[in-house]
Amino acid sequence: MLRFFCAAPLTRYPPTMEHPLELSHQAGPVVITLAYVALYYAFQIRVALTKARLAGEYTARGEKFDRYFGQDRQMLAADRVQLNMLEHMPPFLVLLWLHAVFVGPTSATIAGAIYLLARGAYPILLGGRLGRGVKASIFISTLPSYLVLIYLGGALVSALLG
Repeated sequence: MLRFFCAAPLTRYPPTMEHPLELSHQAGPVVITLAYVALYYAFQIRVALTKARLAGEYTARGEKFDRYFGQDRQMLAADRVQLNMLEHMPPFLVLLWLHAVFVGPTSATIAGAIYLLARGAYPILLGGRLGRGVKASIFISTLPSYLVLIYLGGALVSALLG
């Protein structure tokens, strides 16, 4: 049935030909992907803990904590960290895996590790409270992240053209 929907007939790689998606060949990108997802959930836990702590502090002061419209600077910082990571997740994971399969898993792993370290530094560089304007220090995190995305995409375009 699947053969009916495929443009090309289904074939198996000969035993002598290595498949580019063999787990042994893609272990680096797999580890980077799992670490990225773990970091994302760590940031989500940070949001939940910040929300719970602030709700308790507001209640102790006899004030109402409004999670979404209260504009608490600590809550805004926690949200920004998690949502910034979420908005960059699709392009990073797509480019990482396209690069790993069509350019090479080693360079994808190295680029992915740099990206992961830069994303991990983001909450430290942003700080615990979001103030007015953006701290210049976050560019220490965001600039390498963008450069990695440009590299992953650029190498793909180069492989496609060349």
